[in-house]
Amino acid sequence: MAMTAPGVRRVWSESDRLVPRTVVRPLQRLLAHEAAGGIAMLVAAVVAIAWANSPWSASYAEVWSTPLRVELGGLLDLDHLSLRAWVNDALMALFFLMVGAEIKREVVHGGLRDVRSVALPLVAALGGMILPALIFAALNAGGPAGQGWGIPMATDIAFAVGVVSLLGSRVPLSARIFLLTLAVADDIGAIVVIAVFYTGELAMGWLAIAVAALVAILVMRRGDVRSLTPYLAVGALVWLALLESGIHATLAGVALGLLVPAWPLRSPRRYPREVRALVDRIELAYYDRLLTEEEFEANESLIGEVARLSNLATSPLERLTRGLTPWVAFVIVPLFALANAGVELSADSMGGLVSDPVTVGVGLGLVVGKTIGVFGGALVAVRLGLARLPVGTTWRHILGLAMVAGIGFTVALFIASISYADPALADAAKVGILAGSLLSGLVGFVFLRAIPAPAAMPGSGSPGDLLNEPGPLSAAFAGAPR
Repeated sequence: MAMTAPGVRRVWSESDRLVPRTVVRPLQRLLAHEAAGGIAMLVAAVVAIAWANSPWSASYAEVWSTPLRVELGGLLDLDHLSLRAWVNDALMALFFLMVGAEIKREVVHGGLRDVRSVALPLVAALGGMILPALIFAALNAGGPAGQGWGIPMATDIAFAVGVVSLLGSRVPLSARIFLLTLAVADDIGAIVVIAVFYTGELAMGWLAIAVAALVAILVMRRGDVRSLTPYLAVGALVWLALLESGIHATLAGVALGLLVPAWPLRSPRRYPREVRALVDRIELAYYDRLLTEEEFEANESLIGEVARLSNLATSPLERLTRGLTPWVAFVIVPLFALANAGVELSADSMGGLVSDPVTVGVGLGLVVGKTIGVFGGALVAVRLGLARLPVGTTWRHILGLAMVAGIGFTVALFIASISYADPALADAAKVGILAGSLLSGLVGFVFLRAIPAPAAMPGSGSPGDLLNEPGPLSAAFAGAPR
């Protein structure tokens, strides 16, 4: 009679004990949710606002303006960066490294690979960048605040995807892909804007060093250098050179992300055969139920070889994204929000919601400009025959997603931080970002929540359906079934 194999012993977090069952596993499920990164960022922003409006508000400015000097003999002396600057210029470079990697993934494997299928979100993203900038410029052109026109252009992908994920199956998969591709295209636009319009006077010597370092990375790739250490060293040099050149240092992350190989270093076709042979050798050592010291050491070596082959069969882009994602989502971006979202919500700042041109320009740009720009861009693309709506996605979905695209938090705060040296202007922009993002998220959620489930949809329809059929908001408030 065959004997039943003994069960695998569960780790502590998977046990039925009180703490794992009531705390650890629910927390793990929360962190694995699509909205988890947005929630962590939101919590950090709320803490920053509470701190900046507490009796200890003076300490908020003091902590983040603390100088942090890094010196390496006579080779390096960075003494002009505050703690906030280290977060914005250094840690956010890792955020933009993730952005660059995501763009590379979409171009090679994802939605940006097929020009025809990507035309709709690309044109929609373009409209969603141009109109908010025009609205802001119309209210602030000619004054010291005019350079902040790039603030309402960006969509925060973490918050936008988080809002849509809360709606579950009410938003079809094709609509979610549209939003993701839109957000990636939006990130590309934001990167171009930062690089072209928010770059100071260039130090050509340092810029030449940055270019040479990037070329060195390409040479190492061609030479099949697989160790991570030289890439980290040269990547740090790229960041330092861009920091000193006058180009914003976070763009080093974008450049490095675009250079990460998107294909495995070793053909995955060979992986099953090679690993199967190694596993057979490992298993053979256990046939006699006696594991000698020599067999144990041999198995350790074989298992290490399996791990090495697994790494080689996985693209560096995938490994980078997998390793960086939790750090970016739960450490770097929340730290950025904590360092930059702390605006004093006084009577004057609240009055600025309807009177300060910077606050109004940012808020209207996000709420009105993004909605009309994204929806109008999609409408133009379809009317000109450049694209068509994805299967299962209606014009109502496009309008709701255009509203959600007005959530511009992380990149908007980032552009605000590099647009204004005047704290008053920066705070006015932050109030507009917070108010506009919150309103966009709420309105977009309610609108999408009121759309009937996909199974009940008659088809993709046309833009005129928005005028000829009862609106989803009126249906929601009338108590219609959803």
